Amino acid sequence: MAELLLELLSEEIPARMQARASEELGRLMGEKLKEARLAFARIETEVTPRRLTLVVDGLAGAQPELVEERKGPRVGAPETAIQGFLKSVGLARLEDCERRTLGNAEFWFARRKLPGQKTASVLPELIVAVVKALPWPKSQRWGSTSFRYVRPLHGILALLDGKPLKGELDLGGGALRFGTRTVGHRFLAPKPFAVKSAADYRKKLRAARVILEREERKRIIAEGARALAAAEGLAVKEDAGLLEEVSGLLEWPVPLIGSIDANFMSLPREVLVISLRAHQRYFALLARNGGLAPRFVVVANMAAADRGAAIVAGNERVLRARLSDAQFFWDQDRKTPLEARVPKLDTLVFHSELGTLGHKVARLQALAAELAAHVPGAGVDRVRSAALLAKADLVSGMVGEFPELQGVMGRYYALNDGETPAVADAITEHYAPLGPNDRSPTAPVSVAVALADKIDTLVGFFGVGLLPTGSADPYALRRAALGVIRIVLESRLRIPLAAIFEAAKKEYDAQNIVRTGAGGAAGRPPSGLAPDTSKRLLDFFADRLKVHLREKGVRHDLISAVFALGGEDDLLRLLSRAEALAAFLKSEDGANLLVAYKRASNIVRIEEAKDKRHYDGGIVEGLLAETAENVLFQGLARAGSEIKVSLAREDFAAAMAALARLRPPVDAFFDKVTVNCEDRSLRENRLKLLAGIRAALGGVADFSKVEG
Repeated sequence: MAELLLELLSEEIPARMQARASEELGRLMGEKLKEARLAFARIETEVTPRRLTLVVDGLAGAQPELVEERKGPRVGAPETAIQGFLKSVGLARLEDCERRTLGNAEFWFARRKLPGQKTASVLPELIVAVVKALPWPKSQRWGSTSFRYVRPLHGILALLDGKPLKGELDLGGGALRFGTRTVGHRFLAPKPFAVKSAADYRKKLRAARVILEREERKRIIAEGARALAAAEGLAVKEDAGLLEEVSGLLEWPVPLIGSIDANFMSLPREVLVISLRAHQRYFALLARNGGLAPRFVVVANMAAADRGAAIVAGNERVLRARLSDAQFFWDQDRKTPLEARVPKLDTLVFHSELGTLGHKVARLQALAAELAAHVPGAGVDRVRSAALLAKADLVSGMVGEFPELQGVMGRYYALNDGETPAVADAITEHYAPLGPNDRSPTAPVSVAVALADKIDTLVGFFGVGLLPTGSADPYALRRAALGVIRIVLESRLRIPLAAIFEAAKKEYDAQNIVRTGAGGAAGRPPSGLAPDTSKRLLDFFADRLKVHLREKGVRHDLISAVFALGGEDDLLRLLSRAEALAAFLKSEDGANLLVAYKRASNIVRIEEAKDKRHYDGGIVEGLLAETAENVLFQGLARAGSEIKVSLAREDFAAAMAALARLRPPVDAFFDKVTVNCEDRSLRENRLKLLAGIRAALGGVADFSKVEG
């Protein structure tokens, strides 16, 4: 068994691309080895900013012998056919073939053994194919080459059991030959060195100040940062995402601690954190009371002779300049009230077909006020105030410098202007939830404005035909719809979505800003949103609700069964009905009644197609000849009445109980009554009884959508 060592040495690979590239390298190599019939024990991959490394252990020394079998012409076929077959399989004599009987005829079969190639001769071409197939979110060409890679590729180290593989990668303007040498740390050990095996490679890389293993780099950073913080009685603000990113920026991590000037500590916490984390990749430190400490941890890619003093000083200097800018914006922004910034939103385009942010804010005020009636405790005045100010911080200096702080700074500025906490909080929270792991707003004012913002966006883009397609969703409309669903269900709100969608559409139409563009919906009027906007949005919400509830364990077919009734736009009521339906179908009565429903529906459907007519309603009581027919007729009448009353009260459990009481008479009917009898009047009446079963269950849900 052999060992393959492969290293792709390049310029720095972006940190966000490294983990996926490492996984893809292992996956592609595994697939190519299997295609080449080369057995192996395991594949390991590692990645640093400058290198992708792969080790294959237990690799077979050669391909296995391949026995190829081909069916030829019939025995007794013309000589030309026989000779053509022999030539195609590389045989000279017919005696080298076998005769086999297939069915009523005999055929010639040729078997030949193809010797397997040595692994060393197969691998070079295989490695080139893997390198070319590596998927990158972005790639580039360099120099005069036509080959594309994430960054300029400098070397390919390829060893099989310590021996160099003979091969090269055509760069389309030169070639990169496989070699046995690599380099260490860019600054601490830049000289090339040769390696003999994977173990020798790892050992020499560490001596050359490169820690190959990503997880070890993460451990060194995390433990080093904690130790530095603990020495000063502080704690590291845990940040798994930042740790992952920083470990992809360096090959020899050296955590160092620096200081933040005390005069900057009066800045909002979020400003400090975003400056440290997003712009400088520093780890924030926390004091014992949980507040931010005037210290940070920076991870250097150097082991400096002065123990990092110059590195720390340089990073403190950079941070000081950035925080000075933040301090300036903080001081300047507070001199202008948020409300005074609102007119500037007219200069920012929301979308070319949907007007400016100024237009959007005007719509938000009206729609949020409409929604306030459905959000207990919201209050129209507070909701309108929050909607007016929701986007105002977008034209502030701080958000211009730090876009990640939109909404966050609006809250601080609103409080500075004397707005109520409910209004200020809504400015921050109306963007939520931003993803499946983000918290939904719960405060009434925040809920109303968050719903208005998302629904206004959905109605606008659906109205001009800019819908998500496949995996493409450039305007995050799926996320917006899921946000609405989560807020409504988590806050248990009773909101008539169709009416709200129409109200949002009315605000767009009143502004008279929408014009048909190149990406607009077919059939749209010259101005205004498409007339069927609300219907299309409800269909979209049905699909999104299935996705959301499937993750909660609610069957998608039950959601379809309830949605199929039509006219249901109250998500909370829909969910309650689906949950009651799920509980009913889990019971013995429910499961059996579903079988009976499908049986009845199938019979009626087949006979309706045959007779070219419908059998709904009009049951003649005088034609109920059998006792089982009378009992079912009375049961259907009683159940229909009970179901109607229960649904009006939204007592879905009672409606399901009424359905459950139908099971005995339905079972008895199928046991004792012949539907397709010779008497045409009796047959018609019995088909109408079956249609009555379908109608009774159809009043609760469309059982034809239920699987199983």
